[in-house]
Amino acid sequence: MTRAALLVLADGRFPAGGHAHSGGAEAAVRAGRITGAADLEDFCRGRLHTAGLVAAALAAAAALGVDPVALDEAADARTPSPALRGTARKLGRQLLRAARAAWPDAELDVLARTFPRGAHQPVVLGVTARAAGLDPRDAAYCAAYESVSGPATAVVRLLSLDPFDATGVLARTAGEVDRVADRAVRAARAASTGGVDALPTASAPLLEIGAEAHTGLPTRLFAS
Repeated sequence: MTRAALLVLADGRFPAGGHAHSGGAEAAVRAGRITGAADLEDFCRGRLHTAGLVAAALAAAAALGVDPVALDEAADARTPSPALRGTARKLGRQLLRAARAAWPDAELDVLARTFPRGAHQPVVLGVTARAAGLDPRDAAYCAAYESVSGPATAVVRLLSLDPFDATGVLARTAGEVDRVADRAVRAARAASTGGVDALPTASAPLLEIGAEAHTGLPTRLFAS
């Protein structure tokens, strides 16, 4: 195992397509729910403990070797919004392309054949972590961190927010990222023995509603 692989996978420059998505921040900005750093922090904290927790648990379970088909079905069941399901699969497809180039692996090849239109991104992330020699906690950290770093980066562009303020938000939520990753790993270990129903089902209805509204916008800066 090499910890440097985690740095590569978590790097915002890794060509997994995340830069084109705001994690629901654009819809929240348009709705007036994010107007500055304080709102962004609240948004990120809420996203981390709901969508972020679910994604981290799925990624950790995939890194443990839980059946990716069962995990993908579990991800679908935990994502009511068709728009968000489509985004998750699009990001999964892009991540898989990058992962196969970086860490050629038979499990990634099987995943590509099984899901030609893309599996949910957290599932792909977990299988990628496994191919890169990383452990379930690494996968959980990557997913949990992405759940807050994506919106923070997007709001810098959407509101011309001072990047130092956005970075401050990430620093202040770091301890919660630790706790979410720990919860995700415990849930993933339970799922590896008891089935995917052991995975968390935390929901964020405003993210789902915002995603559906976002798809109908005539102009938008981000794809989601």
